[in-house]
Amino acid sequence: MISKSLLLSEPASPAHICPFDQACSYLEAAAKELNLNQGLLEILSHPRKVVTVSIPVKLDNGEIQVLAGHRVQHSDVLGPYKGGIRYHPAVTLREVSALAMLMTWKCALLGIPYGGAKGGIAIDPKRYSVGELERITRRYISELIKDIGPAVDIPAPDMGTSSREMAWMMDTYSVNVGHAVPGVVTGKPLSIGGSLGREMATGRGVMIIVREALAQQGKSLVGVRVGIQGFGNVGSAAAELLHLAGAKVIAVSTGAGGIFSEVGLDIPKLKIYAAENRKSIIGFPQSVPISNADLLTLPCDVLIPAALENQITEENVNQVQAQIVAEAANGPVTLEANLALEARGVTVLPDILANAGGVVVSYLEWVQGLSYVFWDEERVNREMEHLMVQAYHRVIQQSEVRQIPLRLAAYTLGVGRVAQALTDRGLYP
Repeated sequence: MISKSLLLSEPASPAHICPFDQACSYLEAAAKELNLNQGLLEILSHPRKVVTVSIPVKLDNGEIQVLAGHRVQHSDVLGPYKGGIRYHPAVTLREVSALAMLMTWKCALLGIPYGGAKGGIAIDPKRYSVGELERITRRYISELIKDIGPAVDIPAPDMGTSSREMAWMMDTYSVNVGHAVPGVVTGKPLSIGGSLGREMATGRGVMIIVREALAQQGKSLVGVRVGIQGFGNVGSAAAELLHLAGAKVIAVSTGAGGIFSEVGLDIPKLKIYAAENRKSIIGFPQSVPISNADLLTLPCDVLIPAALENQITEENVNQVQAQIVAEAANGPVTLEANLALEARGVTVLPDILANAGGVVVSYLEWVQGLSYVFWDEERVNREMEHLMVQAYHRVIQQSEVRQIPLRLAAYTLGVGRVAQALTDRGLYP
């Protein structure tokens, strides 16, 4: 059993499944499969550094507000820390710690020379003006200036942040060190060293992994019925690319609800409709309203939860009818629900594999920034696909050799690589 004393005096919310506890459960399962000893497991279960900073900000109305900003750096045994920064009211130290750990396994699984990190501020960005968000972002990065850098820790966009915030972060860091440093963040605008292909990267990765899983079953994407919970950056990109490949996207949703069409939605027209209606998809022609809960239980071939964590639980897992569940979000399937799906023979494509396209292209952006040589979009997509397909087949091979489910196979590969690196570098006493 892992001791969690280091983190986390912060109490878990009783209303939600604790993401840190769930991440530790997956780590423990992988450690047991790999026969790791308890000492090594303890090292892997604790982040190397947890940073919390105060962010005083002057609001537009003259009031002063003090926010708390977190950055958790889980492991750098394979390379610099890497992970997103999210602005969301539900951000907690436990959540950020769990996501940092998952990023470590994700990078190791993909063969990327990074360790895992994650950061966040518990705010609703919609409640702040652009000027207020800029002041918050710049102060946050100023407070972290000694803890980030292109060879130390490279932030990226996440929920509630975008290329705009990354530009502010790069500029703040560059001003502090006295020269432009494009490699300090990824997900930047193209004009200051961003990479082509980054915007669609996570959704493209989801499409690639779903395509490979169908091919493993002797099927193609053509005509496959797909439901996607979440129509943000990841969900809409996955929907567009799946639609382009011939899949029939029958349902999508946002936080306000979803829409369904038996014959399939016209995704390019839906993206235009959402852009013209403040991201709302409700009322799209030739569709009927559907709730987020009902979307998860629709009869479909592939279900893609691309919104929030803990969406498929022990309460609704028996109503899930898809034969493939691709985790485009982080942790959308709870531990108990995952076991139930696996017992029924449902293929669960785990988040550390299915949604890894974003960190892969972040890595490619970082490589381009360090070399000051930038690639066309075709090359970026080709390099990303190569790494994603390689990782998928490593997971399949591990699953077959060890006779274990795909999630456990993915974790044994990621955890095993980090554990081996700790041992080889002499960092495990």
